[in-house]
Amino acid sequence: MDKLDNLTIGELKEILEFAGGKKESAKPHPMLGKRVVVRTYSAGVHIGTLKEANGHECMLVDSLRLYNWSGALSLSKVASHGIEGGRTQKTGDVYLTNAIEYIPTTEKAEKTYVEFIEE
Repeated sequence: MDKLDNLTIGELKEILEFAGGKKESAKPHPMLGKRVVVRTYSAGVHIGTLKEANGHECMLVDSLRLYNWSGALSLSKVASHGIEGGRTQKTGDVYLTNAIEYIPTTEKAEKTYVEFIEE
């Protein structure tokens, strides 16, 4: 037990890397801190500020769930131009699994989402 207590930080990093722990060279998600449209495999479409991302899991803050929309065929257009109709709901902070697409939004698009919020 004495040897474990005397590990150097370098030795600990080597052990963590060997065991599959977080590597220092891992880059942060390129969309962190941005407003994004997130498409998930089974939880639908969400819009929010990306606070955390790890593989296919993410945390959005100040978020909306997008239930349905009109005026845009693709989520790329939803993110860039917004929606002309639909239904959104405030969800606050939400932790999502199976996230498969992150698309940054524009100010123009953001203005349209709030027009269709249902309480």
